[in-house]
Amino acid sequence: MTGKKNNPRAARASDLAGELRALMSQLKRRLREQVHLGDYTWSQASVLLRLERDGPATVTALARAEGVRQQSMGATISALQRAGLVKGSPDPADGRRNILSLTASFRKMIKAHRAAKEDWLLRAIQSNLSSAEQEKLAAGLKLLKRIADS
Repeated sequence: MTGKKNNPRAARASDLAGELRALMSQLKRRLREQVHLGDYTWSQASVLLRLERDGPATVTALARAEGVRQQSMGATISALQRAGLVKGSPDPADGRRNILSLTASFRKMIKAHRAAKEDWLLRAIQSNLSSAEQEKLAAGLKLLKRIADS
């Protein structure tokens, strides 16, 4: 802590980190307000995001990736299948295994939710920022990408 007091650059970076974290949380909440994703548990949401990001997988692979027991993942998958969000199909390489993927209807829902969030952002940017400010935002996005990629 004393290092920050003696180093104005470190103190400024620390302040920016705190402000950025808080701002990102607020923006995330505002985006979530634009759509209702449903009443999913954290583990269900995590599995859905993983299947979307990484593609089809087995229960075993999902359990390993999520750090849970295979039985726990099986219960999560069963709930997602009952909700019509995930489907299973036989593994062409090993018919004893089941490959899980997102249903087409859930993919459409994800696409619609993202479009609603982007529409809110578009309207917020257009109605709250001048052209010059939009250019500053574009420059800021480049900096945020550098941080995210580090």
